[in-house]
Amino acid sequence: MNNDYAALLNTVREEENSVVAAWLNEAQVDEPGARRAAQAEAADIVRHLREGLQTGVDPARLDSSGWAGLRETLTGLSKSRAAKGQTAADTSLFVLAFKKPLFAAIQRRLGADAAAMSNALWTVSTVVDALAQHTVGAFQQAREEIIRRQQEELLELSTPVVKLWDGVLAVPMIGTLDSSRTQLVMEALLQKIVETGCELAIIDITGVPTVDTLVAQHLLKTVTAIRLMGADCIISGIRPQIAQTIVHLGIDLQGVRTKATLADALALALKQTGWRVSRDN
Repeated sequence: MNNDYAALLNTVREEENSVVAAWLNEAQVDEPGARRAAQAEAADIVRHLREGLQTGVDPARLDSSGWAGLRETLTGLSKSRAAKGQTAADTSLFVLAFKKPLFAAIQRRLGADAAAMSNALWTVSTVVDALAQHTVGAFQQAREEIIRRQQEELLELSTPVVKLWDGVLAVPMIGTLDSSRTQLVMEALLQKIVETGCELAIIDITGVPTVDTLVAQHLLKTVTAIRLMGADCIISGIRPQIAQTIVHLGIDLQGVRTKATLADALALALKQTGWRVSRDN
C-alpha cells in the first residue's frame, strides 16, 4: 500500500470515534433518533473502509471482492434512505460530509510535510467521492425497485375481480392496456375462476380510453385463456367510438360476445346462467 493510503488507514484505525463524531456534526444530524441511526451507519462505513484498506486492494477498484463489505453497507444505507423518502442528493451529501473530518485528521498527522499531506488529501477526496458515487447508483436502483413495486401494487388495485352474481365474475378495466397489465388481469381472473367455479366472466372496458390493434389482441388473449379454463366471456363497454375504431382497424372479434354497457352484459350473463330477475310492483 502506498503512503497516501497508509495515512488514510492509520486515521480510520486510530481515530475512528472522533472521526465519526465530527462526521455527524458536519452532516448536521442533530435529532437524537436520526443521530443514533446515522452514527451506526457512519461507524459501519468507517469499519468497512478500514477493513478494505487493510487488504491492500486499491479503493479505486470498489467493485473488487476486497470491498464487498463496504459496498453492502453503502447499498444498505441507500435502500434505507430511499425507503424513508429521502433524496439521492441528501444521501450523497451525508457520505461527502465524511471528507472534512478526514481532511482535518490528515492535516494534523502530516502538517509538517506539505507534499505528503497534499497527496494524502487528494487520496481521501478520491476515495470519498467513489463512496458517494456508489451510493448514488445504489440509491437510484433502490428507488427504481420501489417504483416498480408500487406500480405493480397499483396495477393489482386497478384490476379487481368482482363477483357480481352466482357464477358471474367481472373485471372493470380502467386506463391503458399493455402486456404486463393484461398478464396481471389474466392471472387474477383465471385464479378467481378456479377459486369460485364461476362459468362466466365479464370484462368491462368502459374505462379504457382507446382500443387499438394491440389492445384488441390483449383482450382476445384473455378471452382465449378464460375459455381454456372452461368458462365463457362477455366484453362490455363497447362505446360507439370504440366500435367504429374496431371496424376501421379490421379487428376480428367474431365469436366474442360484446355489449354496450356492463348492465347489458350482466343481464345477458344472468339469462345464460338461468337466472331471471323481476321487479316487485
